[in-house]
Amino acid sequence: MKIVLAYSGGLDTSVILRWLKRNYQAEVIAFCADIGQEEELHGLEKKALTSGAVKCIVEDLREEFARDFIFPMFQAGAIYEGQYLLGTSIARPLIAKRMVEISRAENAGAIAHGATGKGNDQVRFELAAAALAPDLRVIAPWREERFRKQFPGRSEMIAFAKANGIPVEATAQKPYSMDRNLLHISYESGVLEDPWFDASSKEIRDMYKLSVAPEDAPNEPEYLELEFDQGNCVGVSGGASSRESAARGVAGALPSTMSPYQVLKTLNKLGGKHGIGRVDIVENRFVGMKSRGVYETPGGAILHFAHRQIETLTMDREVMHLRDGLIPKYSELVYNGFWFSPEREALQALVTETQRDVSGLVRLKLYKGNVIVAGRKSPKSLYDPKIATMEGDTSAYDQTDATGFIRLNALRLKLRALREDK
Repeated sequence: MKIVLAYSGGLDTSVILRWLKRNYQAEVIAFCADIGQEEELHGLEKKALTSGAVKCIVEDLREEFARDFIFPMFQAGAIYEGQYLLGTSIARPLIAKRMVEISRAENAGAIAHGATGKGNDQVRFELAAAALAPDLRVIAPWREERFRKQFPGRSEMIAFAKANGIPVEATAQKPYSMDRNLLHISYESGVLEDPWFDASSKEIRDMYKLSVAPEDAPNEPEYLELEFDQGNCVGVSGGASSRESAARGVAGALPSTMSPYQVLKTLNKLGGKHGIGRVDIVENRFVGMKSRGVYETPGGAILHFAHRQIETLTMDREVMHLRDGLIPKYSELVYNGFWFSPEREALQALVTETQRDVSGLVRLKLYKGNVIVAGRKSPKSLYDPKIATMEGDTSAYDQTDATGFIRLNALRLKLRALREDK
């Protein structure tokens, strides 16, 4: 039997790899998608082989992740429950897709993952697999009683890893769980399970990897410009101080063309420098419980804000309101694991149409955890100063026209009031 395991090199999947080999008498192929974990990938192949894998496949999927998953989601303005930029959620369908492809190439009959039986990732992996390869068996050790009996908690897993010579970052003194990719880092469990615990406290100051605390960010604001083409950011320029920007009126040269991956990498660096994108939330999991998560999404926070700014200038009002009304549904589909569903694909087609004219430049100011708009312009702009002006020009808009407009919209309100007075 061959099993393709979604492998991160962390505590759970390192232990699961050895457990699958022993309990299923299987050849385990460890697969790790490089979607921006950076230093977490160092020594991964050696660790996987030491842990019992017959092969370790590490593939660079960063560009595909940004282009085909993150950017379409940001075009939709997706944000779950008003706070979460879906960094973990959007990574799972790509990983599952590649696992299915590898299982076909390696003639494996099953795929496996280390998602707990309480979380969302189990749903995301398995719904994606069901959509792409309904014949493949999915093994979820955390849902097997024999696995949970052996490992009732993380302390038992840490002890198992130590006894079997498997190096892992988690310790009994630092037991929180971390998941990193190009879009964000998420932190859960351990001390973070108490929603009253201050995630900005000095006690876990060293937990954060992508950003400084806002109070430790530079005292000087930094300006940057983002160029958009049909709803996608295609270039970033930055590095101007507030004094330089005030003198020139711009952040510098026009943004140079970048790939989606380069855009996010650049924005992560700039956002992290200024303490942008830290979020501490209690969210509603798909399985029914609430959970507390802490996230770092510096580049994503900038991109989401800038995208909205260029939309305000270029999108038709009714098109914007229609798309905005679908944001909760779209976000739920991503969060709950329905990326490869027909309804998400249908929504994406509508989103793509709404982004046709979302092109132009957005100038931002980054300062101590804040993203502040400093200007926007577009050849597709629907803003006309001749119409919007408060001056006396009536050639484009005559205020007296509003009289009938208001009278007609007030008619039903008057009729209702008259009826209730009877």
